Amino acid sequence: MRYFFTLLCYAVGLVATAQNTAIGNNEKLTFSASYNMSGLLTEIAQVVMETSEVKTSNSTLLKLKCTAATYSSFDSYFKIRDLYESYVSPTTLTPYLYKRDINEGSYYKFEQYKFNHKSKSVSSTMKKRKSEENKTVSIGSNTRDIVSTIYHIRNLDISQASPGDAQNFTFLFDNEELVINVKYLRKETINTNLGKKECYKLAVSLKNDDALKGTNENLLWLTADGNKLPVYAKFKIAVGTGELKLKSATGLKN
Repeated sequence: MRYFFTLLCYAVGLVATAQNTAIGNNEKLTFSASYNMSGLLTEIAQVVMETSEVKTSNSTLLKLKCTAATYSSFDSYFKIRDLYESYVSPTTLTPYLYKRDINEGSYYKFEQYKFNHKSKSVSSTMKKRKSEENKTVSIGSNTRDIVSTIYHIRNLDISQASPGDAQNFTFLFDNEELVINVKYLRKETINTNLGKKECYKLAVSLKNDDALKGTNENLLWLTADGNKLPVYAKFKIAVGTGELKLKSATGLKN
């Protein structure tokens, strides 16, 4: 499910607003994930993105939780049970703690980042079944984790972007800073499970990773409203193509 989170990563054009105006503290988005199997697009998994408040001894954080799981009928083919979590400032969406727990077939990995924005570094812990690695990773001043990046997109003012505008952004993944380029193509009205929606249509590519293939073949549609919901995405990778569709959305801020 790495490609889902990569594709939903940063948007185009402009600087994020100083305050969080798009993300509520009780939001739930449910997606269906489909993959092209033997020439037939088949729905194989569900992705859920949820937000909630978490109170610590001296602050209140916003928890961003993403889960991905194959349907039971596909578990024998390739079972996926992935969990991503990011704990961020509820006002600026700045990340402080990130966790990733991956179970895909026989593959397992746990990853944790503790962000120190003053020193521009991350304390990283990475565990596999028989190993553990702890290290400090230097990051840029605007580097985020992939989950907080997904939500940060919805706090950007894309309304002022012009077709063809593009910009690079950075997120940390597997202890490596990846640079993603997102290009604003145009506004487009599409049919969704939430009804007809006017959307911002974006093209996504990675500059220093070959996970996403093709030119303008990895596409993301965000609703052109205060929530900027990711209602539809298409992706192309080395082993095939797929898409994601938003099935339901509750607890929206706007």
